[in-house]
Amino acid sequence: MNPSNKTARKRVAVTGGTGKLGKACVADFQAHGYDVFVIDTVAPAKGIPHIIADLSDFGQTLDALSSVGFDIHAGVGTGPAFDAVVHLAAFPTPRQYPDAHLFQNNLMGTYNVFEAARRLGIHNVIWASSETTLGEPFEGGEPYAPVDEDYPLRAKSAYALAKVLMEDMARQFCLQTPDMKLVGLRFSNVMEPADYAKFPAYDDDPEERKWNMWAYIDARDGSQAIRKAVEWQATGMHPFIIANADTVMSKSSAELMKNYLPNVPVKKPLGEHETLLSIEKARRVLGYEPEFSWREEKSR
Repeated sequence: MNPSNKTARKRVAVTGGTGKLGKACVADFQAHGYDVFVIDTVAPAKGIPHIIADLSDFGQTLDALSSVGFDIHAGVGTGPAFDAVVHLAAFPTPRQYPDAHLFQNNLMGTYNVFEAARRLGIHNVIWASSETTLGEPFEGGEPYAPVDEDYPLRAKSAYALAKVLMEDMARQFCLQTPDMKLVGLRFSNVMEPADYAKFPAYDDDPEERKWNMWAYIDARDGSQAIRKAVEWQATGMHPFIIANADTVMSKSSAELMKNYLPNVPVKKPLGEHETLLSIEKARRVLGYEPEFSWREEKSR
């Protein structure tokens, strides 16, 4: 995109744009006037510009972030192809694949995106970090609740270890390239409206969802957070916890902590169903405010 063209629509590349969060992210950007280009291993919905690429291969990653459709846009004098990159592509859960394979795929794919973006002059990169960096599964030995960005990072799986190392890697990239912005969004468990039918059953056994302190993120609210992170003016590496404002439970948050995580200090008075993965930083800094809740979907 020619940086001198002030009236041009913003162009954003979304890796993993066919996934659960990716589809919502693409729709959100399009609804807000962005040109979106999907990079994935499968094609998105008809009509969405895309390229099929394996991001574990650096050459494919560099090519994908240089091009829009059939044209190569990143060249001498033309500026970068994209105003921002949103990197969501990854194996999404622990033990989905053998640990070493999952770790290598997720970490190297993220390195390739960071490095290709840096070389191409795309200095606005948002990527999917994870609530798993905070020590999931939560079992009762946590330092305090609600969990926030000051929490010590504790990787209990190969998946979480890759996410922790991505955050360290992002800090080093920003040392190399001081005008680069790398935002790691520590997403909670991503949900779509169709998933909410199973939520009432969680009340039968609160232990079932204790592993992430009963948190979740509606894909549409996750997409809002992504867009606001893209639009936020900053440099450096910045992590944000992204969850919905409430829990997946009908029981109150205070009751859940008292009965199921009784040894974890609670740092503040809790709202009735207040999330135990704090979103205060995202609210304060990004202007993020969840718009959806499973409770509202249930009543429709």
